[in-house]
Amino acid sequence: MVLKLRLSRVSTPGGAKRHHPRYNIVLAHARTARDSKPLEVLGTYNPIPELPVGAEEGGRKVKDIKVDVSRAKYWLGVGAQPSDTVWRLLSMIGLLEPKYLPTGPQTEKALKAVRFPTHQPRPAKSSAALSGAGPVTSAIRDNTSSQAGIGAGTTSPQDPNEA
Repeated sequence: MVLKLRLSRVSTPGGAKRHHPRYNIVLAHARTARDSKPLEVLGTYNPIPELPVGAEEGGRKVKDIKVDVSRAKYWLGVGAQPSDTVWRLLSMIGLLEPKYLPTGPQTEKALKAVRFPTHQPRPAKSSAALSGAGPVTSAIRDNTSSQAGIGAGTTSPQDPNEA
């Protein structure tokens, strides 16, 4: 059965009210209803922008996204499919590559604004690292070559008593 990461409306007395949506980011079977019991709740999402706690009046309002990153990575790793909205939320916090990238003359500037450290390409490895000439590899090579002369040729793989 296909597993989906999707949003489920919170319906607790202190949670969502009319015109004040609050969502749980949940893992559920693909064919179950939106507000049915999920397999696991991974986080919350408040789509209404609010001032952060302790911010000055007139400051920038933000949407609240809280996700258990380790569990989300696990479920994505085992094949759970995120909905488009959850994909967008997970790309905002850096877990997934953005699905829809902006196009047009300012694409490069837009891509730089969208990219998180997890999306940056890894630096190319040097030729020394590719050839295996690192400090650990050379230490292992030196250790095995020094031990090879100690008792080399004293036993035969066929008969251990034969010298």
